Amino acid sequence: MIQRLGELWQHAPLAFWLVLAACAYFAVMATRLTVIDVRHHLLPNHIVFPSYAVAGVLLLAAAFAATGGSTEQAAAAPLGGLVALPVLRVVAGSAILWVFYFILRMVYPPGMGFGDVKLAGVLGMYLGYLGWGHLFAGTFLAFLLGGLWSLGLLAARKGTLKSSIPFGPFMLAGAAAAMLLPA
Repeated sequence: MIQRLGELWQHAPLAFWLVLAACAYFAVMATRLTVIDVRHHLLPNHIVFPSYAVAGVLLLAAAFAATGGSTEQAAAAPLGGLVALPVLRVVAGSAILWVFYFILRMVYPPGMGFGDVKLAGVLGMYLGYLGWGHLFAGTFLAFLLGGLWSLGLLAARKGTLKSSIPFGPFMLAGAAAAMLLPA
């Protein structure tokens, strides 16, 4: 994200400010959701649902501002080609991650809450804006961090294989870590 911000500052200052606002919103949202999920094993709709609108508007506006709103400019722009058009990645990233988590929820309902599914769509917008590699990395890192935490609980005998852990903080941490990866 840092590298992307530098590129945007040089090529599309309006997009820079929109992405910076989206990042600030992400930080506030992630902090609130992490605290609530750790304490109550809950990702409240009154935080997650507005995040779709806020992140969607900011990231889609940034994508339009960065490409000038046209596919011809997007194909020639230094920020990505036609196939990797940021506007399409924001929408597709949200849908892909939501569907992936929804399938996980349907396969094993006790293993994944529906709040995680709803949060996945928001994170998919952020990661999709950055690129397909970031979408994959953020998802992978969420499961890696959650798995390592679970192994730590098992090793310390603070939990069992049936123990429930809040997964939202790991989803948010994985997304945040992926946002720091270079483009």
